[in-house]
Amino acid sequence: MSLRVILRILGLLLMLFSLTMLPPMLISVWFRDGVWDAFMMAMAITVATGLCFYLPNRRAQKELRVRDGFIIAAMFWTVLALFGSLPLMLFGDEALGLTDAVFESFSGLTTTGATVITGIDFLPESILYYRQQLQWLGGMGIVVLAVAILPTLGVGGMALYRTEIPGPLKDSKLTPRITETAKALWYIYATLTVACMLAYMAAGMNWFDALGHSFSTVAIGGFSTHDASIGYFDSAAIEMISVGFMLISAFSFSLHFIAWREKRLTHYFQDPEARFLMLFLAGLTTITVTTLWLSNTYSDIDVLRHALFEVVSVATTAGFAVADFSGWPGALPFLLFVAAFVGGCSGSTAGGMKVIRIILIMKQGMREVMRLIHPNAVIAVKVGKVSVPDSIAQAVWGFFSVYVLLFFLMLVGVMATGVDQVTAWSTVGSALNNLGPALGEASSHYGDMPGIAKWILVFAMLLGRLEIFTVLVLFTPAFWRR
Repeated sequence: MSLRVILRILGLLLMLFSLTMLPPMLISVWFRDGVWDAFMMAMAITVATGLCFYLPNRRAQKELRVRDGFIIAAMFWTVLALFGSLPLMLFGDEALGLTDAVFESFSGLTTTGATVITGIDFLPESILYYRQQLQWLGGMGIVVLAVAILPTLGVGGMALYRTEIPGPLKDSKLTPRITETAKALWYIYATLTVACMLAYMAAGMNWFDALGHSFSTVAIGGFSTHDASIGYFDSAAIEMISVGFMLISAFSFSLHFIAWREKRLTHYFQDPEARFLMLFLAGLTTITVTTLWLSNTYSDIDVLRHALFEVVSVATTAGFAVADFSGWPGALPFLLFVAAFVGGCSGSTAGGMKVIRIILIMKQGMREVMRLIHPNAVIAVKVGKVSVPDSIAQAVWGFFSVYVLLFFLMLVGVMATGVDQVTAWSTVGSALNNLGPALGEASSHYGDMPGIAKWILVFAMLLGRLEIFTVLVLFTPAFWRR
């Protein structure tokens, strides 16, 4: 393990991250909200710490191994989120305490979108901007992690993305080097953000709201500059723009690269993962519209509008709101919440277990049924026309098993702090799937959750964002042996 190289990279990361304090500092000066000094102090602390790590190790140039990749991936979110909490603890009388600031920072950088803050409309503009920027930076990190790094580590069946599914790290790779791949993904991500911002402005948002919401929409984060989220604008046009960009961001960014390079869209309909997601959302929307219409919850016009938005927002783990779906009739709140466990496609900014894993779990289950009927048959698991190796199918089952076990353990942990069952399972599920909204006592915000429960949820956010095994491998003795 190249400890000095890792410390050098950590120092570089912190120094680069400190530069992200400049835009909110300038926003503070522009709006004269009086909290520019909080960002200056946070920037100074972050730079100083980064230099302490970098300078003694600046000549360390060893080639990184797979083991180092696990540490760097976990370090990216953990360290940056901790330092990202500094402005939230320093901005004056309304500043957050340590637990709440770390929770909000992790929620932003992992694009979970859960918040402990009430009265968002009254926060200083620079803090509002900073929360949105955290999600945007985290969303880009997620894309690079999922498309360029995790497949090389073979995390939880993600090697499938490299070896069997058209993507950036097989023969039809985006570019030969990971750095070039990351650069291409940055261009696509930034272009989508600008397009989303312009669309929001054309629909009636001011530039500040449009910028902030474009950050969180493309990142599928869910933070908003208003307590009422997207519902604040009460605009069908804005809601449909949001739906469109949430869908785009829930597809694999490698598909977007192919669309840009080859100037065609047919591969979206040919990709089995994208097709499954579209059919899944269409079916869930149909069920939701029918239930709301039969129960006379909304007028005929608003039924489709609210149903479509909430289905896409929750199922893709964005977490924006135009209505309180926790009060919808029947099993709809539970059904929508469970849909977030599916999430978006691999290589997207969405959370959840990812569509490709759900497809493989279903196909593997059907294969076991067929084996009972035909014990001697050789039955391959296929995704599209591609046969999936048993090792990858087993890795996906392993991921699912560990996912369920961790969900149960964290659920028990949160309930042990005195939280009721509905609130506990929904907050753990929301954090683990990087969704944001929850049911029960946390349906509006997480501010009243016990401190220990918040730290458990912070860990859940990190697990969900790093595909679980990337974090768990660090807790095994074998990982640290030479």
